[in-house]
Amino acid sequence: MSKKITFIIISIFVLLIAFFFWQKMAFDKGVLKLEIIAPDKVDVGQEFEYVVKYKNNGSITLNSPEMYFEYPNGAIIEESDSRVKKVGSDDLGGNIYPGQERTMKFKARLLGKEGETKDAKVRVNFQPQDLKIRNEAESSFTIILDKLPLDLTLDIPQKSGAGKAVTIRVSYTSNVSYPLKDLSCLMEYPADFQFSYAKPNGIDNKQWDEPILNESDSKKIEIGGILNGEPQDQKVFKAKLGVWQDGNFIVLKEAIRGVAMVAPSVRFTEKINNQEGYNINMGDRLHYEIYFSNAGDEELKDQALIIKLEGSSLDYNSIKALEGVYQKGDNSLIWDGNQLPELQSLKPGEEGKIEFWISTNKDDMMKNSSDKNPFVKTKITLGQIKQEFLNKVNTKLIAIQNLYTDSRYFSDSGPNPVKAGTKTTYTVEWKVKNLYNDVSNAKVMTILPSGLRFNQENYKVPEGTKLSFDEGTRQLTWEIGSLPAGTGIISSEKICAFQLSIEPQTTDTDILLIGSSQLSGSDLWTNNNVSISTDPIYSK
Repeated sequence: MSKKITFIIISIFVLLIAFFFWQKMAFDKGVLKLEIIAPDKVDVGQEFEYVVKYKNNGSITLNSPEMYFEYPNGAIIEESDSRVKKVGSDDLGGNIYPGQERTMKFKARLLGKEGETKDAKVRVNFQPQDLKIRNEAESSFTIILDKLPLDLTLDIPQKSGAGKAVTIRVSYTSNVSYPLKDLSCLMEYPADFQFSYAKPNGIDNKQWDEPILNESDSKKIEIGGILNGEPQDQKVFKAKLGVWQDGNFIVLKEAIRGVAMVAPSVRFTEKINNQEGYNINMGDRLHYEIYFSNAGDEELKDQALIIKLEGSSLDYNSIKALEGVYQKGDNSLIWDGNQLPELQSLKPGEEGKIEFWISTNKDDMMKNSSDKNPFVKTKITLGQIKQEFLNKVNTKLIAIQNLYTDSRYFSDSGPNPVKAGTKTTYTVEWKVKNLYNDVSNAKVMTILPSGLRFNQENYKVPEGTKLSFDEGTRQLTWEIGSLPAGTGIISSEKICAFQLSIEPQTTDTDILLIGSSQLSGSDLWTNNNVSISTDPIYSK
């Protein structure tokens, strides 16, 4: 092929490309006038309409138009989960003729922070008559979010000493005239904050979900913990309220509070049953001793000391105080200088002490999941100085050991009571319950005497648990694993059944059919090992 022919082919190709782009450019400049009309400002959650207006300003028909409307991030779109809505040619009314003007409307509600800007976008592509290429027009519109009728408050003490218990209270109320779905409250803590509890419980102690929050609904969260740090440090807590969309968290409200760390002028020490940091057992009789010492440089005069107790685990009718006055209405105890000389005058370095007794509710049962992880709180006020102590309550395990000679589990045989030289088979049933706190590594264990035989074929355990017998040690173990709070109270109890046999040589003495069995595990709330044992069962 000659150079001349090659040049001609290349030139034709370049001209075709240039003609293609010339055609496109010819319709990119105002052929289709496209604009979005909407309010400049809207309240968060307020329903409104985007009006998309489009007009053919050209002299030829625009065929097969298609519109793509993109809602802003955070838009609530009831009819679709997608933020981009496609409108086909038929729904647009077909071809757009010269001079023809049309509109499309898109309803929306927008979520976000007050003052935040939200951008909507629209594009329309079309086929100019007698041309092979498609053209496109686009436009956008920005709305500013105005008022957010959603209240979020974060209440926390302004000052705290190192190692003191602090209580954080979060509350929020919706005045949005639309149900807020997939709402969450997120907490951010300073590095020196040691989380203790939350009511209600959250996810990873930092997230509380509300599937739906209607207008006028209010929610409250209480969080307790220990705050550490050096005097003059500033500790920042942050609460965020928002919604989840497509895996993204859209912040609606944010509250930030700082706590100043200060050197205490009065130091408090709490002992319960002669221990600091005592974990309470249901059924305990609690002996409280509160020590207060002047850690400042000035004498404290004519003070009053107030102790207020909180916690449903306490039996407030059983309280007994030496010299203090009990106020039944708010469960508080008060001492002043008339009852305690140290409150009349406490010089720097001097110490005073008060004490009282109270019992726990021995038969207190869980009613629902909100009763999980109970605690007792002691609030101390001395003049303008306040401090809190938090004592967790251990879970309570319940183990029941039953013996049947005609059970619903297996076919038992032989005489009852047992007879010398005759084999008897019988069934042992273990039932376990767990109150208050989640337990891990739960198991029931017993040692079988040499005269008892474990039937390897006849046993039943719940799914996910395991029963095993060690021939060497004669240990029979039911490995339960996780035992959630409320097992046997607000959910079904765990039951294990197995068959044993015995053929005694003599019946002159009581025959042991199953020894004492121990239920044990690790309390995930108090980090204590907990256990309880059953009584052995003998042949009648």
